[in-house]
Amino acid sequence: MFRVKFSGSTSSIIYIACSVPQGSVLGPLLFIVYTADLADIAEKHGVSLHAFADDTHVYLHCRRTNTTSAAVQLERCIADVGHWMSANRLKLNTDKTELLWVGSVTVSLSKQGCCLPVLQLGPDSIADCDHVCLLGVTPSSDLSLDRHISTVSASGFYWLRQLQRSLDIESAATLVHAFVSSRADYCNAVLAGSPKVPMDRLQ
Repeated sequence: MFRVKFSGSTSSIIYIACSVPQGSVLGPLLFIVYTADLADIAEKHGVSLHAFADDTHVYLHCRRTNTTSAAVQLERCIADVGHWMSANRLKLNTDKTELLWVGSVTVSLSKQGCCLPVLQLGPDSIADCDHVCLLGVTPSSDLSLDRHISTVSASGFYWLRQLQRSLDIESAATLVHAFVSSRADYCNAVLAGSPKVPMDRLQ
């Protein structure tokens, strides 16, 4: 249950049978408690899970020769997650569901000519992507960060062009830190050990 206090007035108590009250200060914590069962579902299927505020990533490791069985394992797990979500008045958004088969540059699945399976989630088929956006970082299927560096560079140059119109140097410096430096600094730890050529683009 919850109620709202404002300027000395208190609303009546509203009972919440399910979900989380919109805009609640406790919302993020309550949502984690509310969705805790997802970890049990993933564990039952032998799948690892990372849960975020409104996003969940499931993944597992397999050999190149076991991609079909891995896809079936993921399909079963995601189907169970979908049933749990329906029972708890949540919705599994298949339009935003992405599949990434990852291998090193030397063992890249797509370059090996492997026929990579798709995920069949009810009537929807989820084909594999070349890259995905993961908390603002864009890893590719060969574990390179070239796509991420390109995205950050493009964003930085876009904002530099926009800021050319600023005449006040002090304001321009603040805006560069806000719109350019912050993007280059975000998650820059993932770039440790990257080759010099793509890193020069960021410099």
